Amino acid sequence: MYVHLNLDTMRLLNYLLALSAFAAFAFTTPAEQADYAIDASETTIVWTGAKVGGEHTGNISVKEGGFTFKDGQLTGGSFVIDMNSITNTDLEGEYSDKLVGHLKSDDFFGVATYPTSKVEITSVVAQGPGKYKVVADLTIKSTTKEIKFPATVEVKDGSVVAKADITVDRSEYDVRYGSGSFFDGLGDKVIYDDFTLNVTAVAK
Repeated sequence: MYVHLNLDTMRLLNYLLALSAFAAFAFTTPAEQADYAIDASETTIVWTGAKVGGEHTGNISVKEGGFTFKDGQLTGGSFVIDMNSITNTDLEGEYSDKLVGHLKSDDFFGVATYPTSKVEITSVVAQGPGKYKVVADLTIKSTTKEIKFPATVEVKDGSVVAKADITVDRSEYDVRYGSGSFFDGLGDKVIYDDFTLNVTAVAK
């Protein structure tokens, strides 16, 4: 069957089609983005460094930062670490103070010159509910290197709790004191290059 449409009818149909397309675009729900600011008082970072015959551990604090979500999925974030907040928890008294002072010195992190470090997430891959592979830039002293680590993230009642264990090779950031990778004849004085950060970040 052949249906003949006059010019006015064709114009009306074209108008209705254009109106429908506009309505579909106008009422499409945009991607929902949410930003969460780090709660420094509830965020914890436990560091552990090992040497021949033992290890030391302690805490360090986050100064500021946050996470970005889109449609309920983690997409980015960053946080600044206060290097002056380094503490030691496995020693006491003058031994603890001596270790902390050494870590803050130019032999290690040069805190007087570099009072903060920074982690900035560059990409995130979802690996199941609440699980992600995170790629980030870590800046220590004047060096920025890429790091990768798995993380678990829970969003509940307006808060985010993100947990991760991050391994860092200090020698890549010009922190070489006692490193067997750069100095010979250290014997049992060797301090291993890798140290770990056990992170529980809370944001609201």
